[in-house]
Amino acid sequence: MTPSPMTAQTMPRMGWFARAEAWLDERGKGAWIAAMVLGFIFLWPVGFALLFYMIWSNRMFNSSCRPAAMRRNRHAFATSGNSAFDAYKADMLKRLEDEQAAFESFLERLREAKDKSEFDTFMEERAEAAKSNDA
Repeated sequence: MTPSPMTAQTMPRMGWFARAEAWLDERGKGAWIAAMVLGFIFLWPVGFALLFYMIWSNRMFNSSCRPAAMRRNRHAFATSGNSAFDAYKADMLKRLEDEQAAFESFLERLREAKDKSEFDTFMEERAEAAKSNDA
């Protein structure tokens, strides 16, 4: 399901700033940059304000100006209409999730073993140092 553009019914409910932001978001990052450049040309504080807003809201560094909810992969869980493929996809996603959980568990055990090994080495070195100081 693709996000629908702002309609006349939803626009009046938002303030002028939210409408301007939505309008620029629909047109993409280029529109934000053009607005910032025009702000610098006509009234430099407006250009700085847009620049700081773009940095603060991560619009400057994202590949898209859409909100995060709209950027999510909408097609990962959508049905294809083919029940056999959908069953295969669901099974594959479940197996991948199980593999990821098993791998994360393995990494956790590996970290614990490494920490224990480092601690044992530290304790042995400390015991050796204590023996040599006592002698």
